[in-house]
Amino acid sequence: MGAKKILIVDDERKIVDIIAFNLKKEGYDVITAFDGSEGLRRALLDDPDLVLLDIMMPLMDGFEVCKRIREKSQVPIIMLTARTEEVDKVLGLEFGADDYVTKPFGNRELMARVKAHLRRSEPAETSGPAVDSMTFGDVMFDRKHHDLYIKGALVRLTPKEYDLLQFLAINNDQVFSREALLEKVWGFEFFGDVRTVDVTVRRLRTKIEENPEIPRYVVTKRGVGYYFGG
Repeated sequence: MGAKKILIVDDERKIVDIIAFNLKKEGYDVITAFDGSEGLRRALLDDPDLVLLDIMMPLMDGFEVCKRIREKSQVPIIMLTARTEEVDKVLGLEFGADDYVTKPFGNRELMARVKAHLRRSEPAETSGPAVDSMTFGDVMFDRKHHDLYIKGALVRLTPKEYDLLQFLAINNDQVFSREALLEKVWGFEFFGDVRTVDVTVRRLRTKIEENPEIPRYVVTKRGVGYYFGG
């Protein structure tokens, strides 16, 4: 298997050069784009394994690029943002990004995020058997293709939405705090923001629940965390 391909989309060339240098040192292949329009084109044509996507760019901002990528692909997307407003971070996740990193960021933090998201192609950390598919009631996980079926119908999920639901389903006798889910599903022990979990749960519920306000599959244990209701 060849090296993983990572697409960097950012109009600040110095930042792109630094990120590209560090990624190449880690053994990744790197593709670059310096505006949103070109970034979208490269994301759809070059089939990267992960996208690092800036928000403020000419021609098309990162939110719109993320939205359009999500219409065609479930590739992991990490937003790169210099903005400090919490609404912008949440908005990126709402558009389908898997994570965000706020500039200025250290190389160690970014590499940890990249590696954690690329591990999504491997089976999630679970106590379950290494099988191609698993069924919990009317929910079926196709682990080989990373697909989810509910009552026989395919449901399109982002990588982290799938991983989160699968982790909760396999460990369906436990309630997990947001911090625990951030560590177990995202792989972040030091850098994570628990709001990432909340936004992912909210997006997931809109896709899998008949009534997201009264969830059946991803249930909140008030004051504790989340669990799989099946």
